Amino acid sequence: MAAYDFNAPRLFVEAPLQAGARVELDRAQANYLLNVLRLRSDDRVLVFNGRDGEWLTSVAVEGRKAADLVCVERTREQTPRPDLTYLFAPLKHARLDYMVQKAVEMGAGVLQPVLTQRTQSTRVNLDRMRANAIEAAEQCGILSIPDIREEESFAKALDALEPGRLVIFCDEDAAIANPAEALAAAGNRGEGLAVVVGPEGGFTDQERAIVSTRQRCVRISLGPRILRADTAAVAALAIVQATLGDWR
Repeated sequence: MAAYDFNAPRLFVEAPLQAGARVELDRAQANYLLNVLRLRSDDRVLVFNGRDGEWLTSVAVEGRKAADLVCVERTREQTPRPDLTYLFAPLKHARLDYMVQKAVEMGAGVLQPVLTQRTQSTRVNLDRMRANAIEAAEQCGILSIPDIREEESFAKALDALEPGRLVIFCDEDAAIANPAEALAAAGNRGEGLAVVVGPEGGFTDQERAIVSTRQRCVRISLGPRILRADTAAVAALAIVQATLGDWR
């Protein structure tokens, strides 16, 4: 097959995938395929579960409102979850939805909400975050669903990171104005990355002091303009992936 089939519908499923396996769809998935996309028996759908790679399946219609999928052949082998942890101060509703989707598209393997001193929204709907992560993975050909963790205090979330993981701390007060220059100087020995983006009001001096105790940490600026937190997420992940991550 071609490297990626952009025409076939694509679904995330929980069931194990192997040749000949029959995947039972829930009501929402069946409705999407049969009534929204108007697929019929033997039409093709790509599926993945984050464990067994991506599979080409055939639609098996079971009445007017139900359908199963039958695995025909594997189209791509499973790839590891990206070794990039994204720590962020929660936002409200639609902006958090956007941030989660873009972080998944940009290669975040772990989504870790952190509660900072200036965090404005402290309630995180993990089910909604997972739904947005799945939607982004379905639409963008991603094979692994990120690990979505419960919110933690800023200090506790940082302390839970491995000592060798390079922490990229997005801070408007960073000494080096050019983020690419700062990242190049820091380097990456292949022990994983963690990108930290704060709330709209920025980090406090106390939180900066907590980050400064990390063994491996680099502070980066995101340019001369003030960015909203969801925009900063995309900007930070792009420069990190291009300089130290899997865009190289």
